[in-house]
Amino acid sequence: MFQKAMLLIISLLSTSVWLNAQQKQTFYEIKIYHFSSKEQEALLDRYYEKAFIPAAHQAGIRQVGVFKPVGNDTATDKCLYVVLPFASTEQMIDLPFQLEKNSAYTTNGNDYINAPYTAPPYNRIESVLLKAFKTAPVMQLPRLQSAKAEHIYELRSYEGHTEKISRNKIHMFNEGGEVPLFKRLNFNAVFYGEVIAGSRMPNLMYMTSFENMQDRDAHWTTFRADNEWKSLSSKQEYQKNVSRSEIILMKAAPYSDY
Repeated sequence: MFQKAMLLIISLLSTSVWLNAQQKQTFYEIKIYHFSSKEQEALLDRYYEKAFIPAAHQAGIRQVGVFKPVGNDTATDKCLYVVLPFASTEQMIDLPFQLEKNSAYTTNGNDYINAPYTAPPYNRIESVLLKAFKTAPVMQLPRLQSAKAEHIYELRSYEGHTEKISRNKIHMFNEGGEVPLFKRLNFNAVFYGEVIAGSRMPNLMYMTSFENMQDRDAHWTTFRADNEWKSLSSKQEYQKNVSRSEIILMKAAPYSDY
C-alpha cells in the first residue's frame, strides 16, 4: 500500500513538473495591421501609444513591441506589426475583456474603438500565434547601445513542406544548436517560436535585433562564415527543410517597449 501511494505521489509530481515546464514556454501573438493611408497610420499610432500599451501593462503584459517595416512609406500595402508575449493562451484570450474594463483604455482609444465604417483604422488584421522554442522559452529584450531610431529588427519566417519537415527545422534550432549559435554570435534574438495558428503553416518565426543596418549585415556575414554553422547546415539530416523563407526588416515605433 505504501509503495502504491509513493508511486502515485511520484507520478503526480512528475506530471506537475511537466506541466510547469510547459507553462514556462511563452506564447506570442503577432498582430499585423494592413493599412493604406497616413490617417490610418496616425490613428493606429495614437491607439497603441495612448490606449493599448498602457492598458496592456496594467493587465500584466509588460513588453509590447510595435514595429514598422523598412520602406513602409513607399509600400502600397503598409503594415504595422505588434508582438505580444503571453504566459498562457488563457491570458491572451482574456486580454480583450481586461481592456474593455479599463476606463482609461476606452477613453483614450475611442477614435480607434468607435471608428465609423466609412473611415476604418486599418484594411485588415492578421493574427499569428506562436509557442516559444524550448531552448528560448521566454522573450529576451535586446541589449543595444545605439539610439532607438537606428535599431533594426529582423523578423524571419521559415515555412516547411510538411509538418514533419518543419519539425526537423525546429529540431535544427533546438537540438541541433542553432539557437546557441545565434546567442554566441550576439544576434540579440528577441524570440523564437513555432507557429501554432496562422495563415501560413507549418511555419516557425524568430526575431533578431541589431544596432543599425550595417551591424545587421556584418552579423550575417560573420554567421555565414562561421565553422559551426557550416558544419550544422551541411548535415544530411537537415537538408531541404525549408520550403519558403521571408525576411522583414523593421524599425520600432518610438512608443514601443523595446
